[in-house]
Amino acid sequence: MSTSLTAAPSAVRAPHRYGLALAVVVAGQTMILVDEMIVNIALPGMSADLSLGPVALSWVINAYLLTYGGLLLLGGRAGDILGRRKVFLSGVALFSLACLARGLATEPWMLITARAVQGVGAALTAPCVLALIVSMFAEGPLRRRAIAVYTAVGGLGAALGLLLAGTVTSASSWRWVLMLNVPVGLLVLLAAPFVVRETPPHPGRFDVAGALSSALGVAALVWALSAVGSEGWRDATVQLLVAAGLALIAVFVFVERRARQPIVVPRLFADRDRVCAYLAVLLVQGSQIGQLFFLTQFLQQGLGYSPMQAALAFLPVTATLLALAGAVVKLQPRIGARPLVVLGAVMLIGSNLLLSRLDLGTRYATDVLPALLLLGAGIALGTIPATVLGTSGVDDDETGSASSVITATTTLGASLALAVLVTAMTAASTRAATTPPVGLPAEAVPGYAFLHGMSAAFVAGAVFAVATLLVALFIRRRPAARR
Repeated sequence: MSTSLTAAPSAVRAPHRYGLALAVVVAGQTMILVDEMIVNIALPGMSADLSLGPVALSWVINAYLLTYGGLLLLGGRAGDILGRRKVFLSGVALFSLACLARGLATEPWMLITARAVQGVGAALTAPCVLALIVSMFAEGPLRRRAIAVYTAVGGLGAALGLLLAGTVTSASSWRWVLMLNVPVGLLVLLAAPFVVRETPPHPGRFDVAGALSSALGVAALVWALSAVGSEGWRDATVQLLVAAGLALIAVFVFVERRARQPIVVPRLFADRDRVCAYLAVLLVQGSQIGQLFFLTQFLQQGLGYSPMQAALAFLPVTATLLALAGAVVKLQPRIGARPLVVLGAVMLIGSNLLLSRLDLGTRYATDVLPALLLLGAGIALGTIPATVLGTSGVDDDETGSASSVITATTTLGASLALAVLVTAMTAASTRAATTPPVGLPAEAVPGYAFLHGMSAAFVAGAVFAVATLLVALFIRRRPAARR
């Protein structure tokens, strides 16, 4: 990374360590992204060895989601008040210890408890990663480049993590897979004190009412959305959780508008461009999550790919993202974020619509690969400019809050989108199974229903991309001075 530009002196000790400092900080985020892949791969082994029933297995996922989603905003504010490096390292330490504990778990309760602690660690780590990047690099070209690296390396790490996890799973126990992040966490804990300087703490106190209402509200919504796939929107518990979550979020907004030192500064939402950036980040998740979730199933169940082959099939997404990141960084100051996000949304619309036409005669090179290339380009064009926009023009003591909002919208966007897409898939699959074409053999009906459901999910993903495009049109053509 070039060092000819100015970096904020409060975080990086020496110019030649810009790249190393960024690598150490981004490694913390990569741990979280890789871990999501690892857990999915290890679920069958966990279930068999620990005799996990469906309820306990669901809590392996939910225990993490509830603490992670619920504490994200508090994690960002903690970094502002206590120092971002300190909170970041505390999160990495908790996350790493939880990875070790779950790998050694001998009872279901031990595994679920470790997952909950891991969620706390992730909630402290994730918002501080982006906040540290914003603190380390002065607003301008170098920061845009750092955010591009943050986005691209995260995607690369997730892809490589999936490949590594698949290799380890094939060669050994699920326990070793769950401990893959432990050495990474140790390296981050050892390296960060030498290359990343602590940010100045900003005196203040925690808004207890805001912390409780935001944590419980977001946790309730994440819990409800994670249950939609199995229970449906009409389930009384899901409806109660949604209602409670929305009510608590309303309380949170009320409290924050009157708090002397709020967790999330209301001023962040007074700027139209920043609000559009937050919405774009949320909606891009909706347009991409289905492609990653459903296409993985299609490649393995429909085309007979092994887990390793399916992981390799997604590498073009990461390659495209990496290839375009530099171009996005150079173009944004010249033409603004608006045309980039619009173009990214168009590409995400195209990738979803291409995948909606898949069938059992699909060929990877001609039918799947073009969609994956569009997906990688859409993520780069839609996410990087929006992230830069959402973290620009904020005071130093508000960086953690702005970063935590970006991270929280990403998490909520993925949960909301997956719930909507699963609902669309279930409804379309049910209709197809109950009214199959005349003459279709009974044994072919499940496959026919799956294809119809998957197609409906991709169409729903295209709708999220259309919404991203509409939001992008409200971004100012040229950056405006923001406060």
